[in-house]
Amino acid sequence: MSLAFVFPGQGSQSVGMMSALAKVSPVIAATFAEASAVLGYDLWQLCQEGPPELLNSTERTQPAMLTAGVATYRLWRERGGAQPEMMAGHSLGEFTALVASGALSFQDAVDLVRYRGELMQAAVPPGQGAMAAILGLEDIDIDEACREASQGEVVEAVNFNAPGQVVIAGDAAAVARAIEIATAKGARRALALPISVPAHSSLMQPASEQLRLRLENTAFAPNPAIAVYGVDIRTHATAEGIRVGLVKQLYTPVYWAATVRTMVAAGATHIVECGPGKVLTGLNRRVDKNRDLKMAALQDPQNFDDGLAT
Repeated sequence: MSLAFVFPGQGSQSVGMMSALAKVSPVIAATFAEASAVLGYDLWQLCQEGPPELLNSTERTQPAMLTAGVATYRLWRERGGAQPEMMAGHSLGEFTALVASGALSFQDAVDLVRYRGELMQAAVPPGQGAMAAILGLEDIDIDEACREASQGEVVEAVNFNAPGQVVIAGDAAAVARAIEIATAKGARRALALPISVPAHSSLMQPASEQLRLRLENTAFAPNPAIAVYGVDIRTHATAEGIRVGLVKQLYTPVYWAATVRTMVAAGATHIVECGPGKVLTGLNRRVDKNRDLKMAALQDPQNFDDGLAT
């Protein structure tokens, strides 16, 4: 068995997430308390009580999703789960993977993703940017819809998640136009996402320089114990390689389908989603329909037990 762990990013958050797993072990609450000490507010209370609009604000979402993923991974290891041979994270999830791999300390990561979220929100003020998922269209048709919708504004394909599932991002008005155009072109669904900034679009370019400066003063351990596939669909053994990738991923597309295929080509026989929800597991099944490839999502105690049993 060759085990790969994948960590979700923004969009998988929800009020009440992690509540069932918190009843399994105190490691969940302890991990959230550790993050809260860094942030200066009660992150667990935010995740359990909301309000949703605050949890969905990117500077809050990013620490919440990072902490949820790390807490789930700690529980996996506490319960005797095997150490993965490789990891990847969807967008923000790359930071979670770096923590789980040993390349980045959890405390540093919490502060770093909060700062990343602040930079992203400052680059495009609330209400001026948006993201949307387009389902059931070919990539070329989505690119054409974005060109037609731009009208001097920015709207781009930014997440190539699975065949027929692409996320677009940019100026809110342009994204809204692209949703209408994609629907007219025959998209099965075209819907706005609960994310307050146009992540991975060129609108994030101004924030990338400030993030680069912060990353220069962030310690990364070279040669982490577990290989992490980054935004360039490669693993990096040096701290500088990790830093360059984290800057680049702020304003360039996520090629998730290609990342999954690369891990499978590298020998992955089991892919486990580590964090709230099962969004990535659904995408992964669409990317690789090989029935011999086992998949699991550690979203609740039963799924956890099933994953440990595989």
